[in-house]
Amino acid sequence: MPFQELGGRCVFSCEWDKFAQKTYRMNYGETPAGDIRQVASNDIPDFDVLLAGFPCQPFSLAGVSKKQSLGRPTGFEDKTQGTLFFEVARIIRDKRPKAFLLENVKNLTSHDGGKTFKVIRQTLEEDLGYHIFWKVLDSKNWTCQHRERIYIVGFREEVPFSWDDLEVPGPGHTLGEILEEQPNERYTISDKLWAYLRAYREKHEAAGHGFGYSMVGPEDTTRTLSARYHKDGSEILVGQEGKNPRKLTPRECARLQGFPDEFIIPVSDTQAYRQFGNSVTVPVVRSVAKLMMEVF
Repeated sequence: MPFQELGGRCVFSCEWDKFAQKTYRMNYGETPAGDIRQVASNDIPDFDVLLAGFPCQPFSLAGVSKKQSLGRPTGFEDKTQGTLFFEVARIIRDKRPKAFLLENVKNLTSHDGGKTFKVIRQTLEEDLGYHIFWKVLDSKNWTCQHRERIYIVGFREEVPFSWDDLEVPGPGHTLGEILEEQPNERYTISDKLWAYLRAYREKHEAAGHGFGYSMVGPEDTTRTLSARYHKDGSEILVGQEGKNPRKLTPRECARLQGFPDEFIIPVSDTQAYRQFGNSVTVPVVRSVAKLMMEVF
């Protein structure tokens, strides 16, 4: 969205989840290609800027913990998701765009003692010959959500790019900016779920852990919205006077990620929560896009 606002035109998109494809089609008038591993580079139109968010589960703290508990490999050893970075690298190699912007979880730089990020850097800089710059940015400087993500910018030629020139509005955004006036009662959590979440939190607090739900009000900043939000909403519960707390509505999640209210949500609540939990925060990308375009 931000790159098109700045005069660009998307010439190719790729997304294999059928529900995300539907959302994309309803908003942009085209259905993305499916599995990127099945797309030949020659079938992708020439372009100037590549935008990609390769799957973060192999690298995220939560994803690593879950996979290790199940005895599954993480990072580049994860054959179904981790290696998708190399599909991005393949396209950059074959198409040689002027620039790219990649987004991932903060933990990418420290995963496997830094070895994962070292491979990424070597691939982009030494193998592909791009000049790269990376920085962890927190969405709370653009919206009311604490969400740290790494942004990796790369240029084919040497350019005067500096993160010091990034426009950062700064903190101070609050939940009240995005709340609906009269949310449907179905978003209020049940007595059973509320009792479970309180008991779960008490158990972990007694053990000295920080796990548990997070309750927020109009003056607060939220935790990170995740793709699992549809399960119980525990990371962001909105307090309500005289009744159980509620989950954010899908529209509120869209606003939390910086999407305009004109953005169409054509899928179920469950799928919407997954999509916005996996999304980039639009205003953050807007600032990065402006900075990139200034140095072309």
